[in-house]
Amino acid sequence: MSYTAIAIENLVKGFGSHVVLGGLNLEVQEGETLVVMGRSGCGKTVLLKLIIGLVKPDSGAILVDGLDVPTLKVKALAELRKRFGMVFQSSALFDSMTVEQNVGLALRKHSRLPEREIRGRIADSLRKVDLEGVDDLLPAELSGGMKKRVSLARAIATLPEFVLYDEPTAGLDPVTARSINKLIVRLKEGMSVTSVVVTHDVVSALQIGDRIALLHEGAIRSIGTPDEVLHTADPVVQQFVNGQTPAP
Repeated sequence: MSYTAIAIENLVKGFGSHVVLGGLNLEVQEGETLVVMGRSGCGKTVLLKLIIGLVKPDSGAILVDGLDVPTLKVKALAELRKRFGMVFQSSALFDSMTVEQNVGLALRKHSRLPEREIRGRIADSLRKVDLEGVDDLLPAELSGGMKKRVSLARAIATLPEFVLYDEPTAGLDPVTARSINKLIVRLKEGMSVTSVVVTHDVVSALQIGDRIALLHEGAIRSIGTPDEVLHTADPVVQQFVNGQTPAP
């Protein structure tokens, strides 16, 4: 039976007079990869920040495994965040830390695991993203694709239940982007995590998503499987998927 891991209800968020999300409703099922597509600036990254409690909504509920994120106290929110992994658009690696130190940062800061087990987790996470022998390198010595893989390794090192991806293929060439997409699919199948991916990359969305939602004018305009999205009659969805201009 399907279980709703994340439920977003009537979510409203604005900045000043600008309403970014206006009554958004969305459900993410346990173990699925839900991709939220939308144009740049439509509120995709804001949605991720709301889910993990970095930003508070003006109104509405964000239920993660039954816990209403905006109402959680500081300690409870910190505990919930430990169940998440986050892959940032810019990779967000610490320049002064080696790959090994970046991947093990959360484990060393938030867990009580012995150092031997932490090192084992780091090595296993790097193997899962096809990176070995790079432990002592600094971010400046890595390619864009390698930085994304290190960011992925860091996100999964804590064995999270949820992984949030912010534009995981942004700035990558098509070949490298495809390898990252394959990696996301493989990690999902191997770890049974629940994932939310935000992107404006249609090719990526079709490759990795179990379902795809289009965020348009502050709400979910359409949601369905990749095949349903490709063959929808909705002109707004078709315009985005096919890159048509001007908008209908």
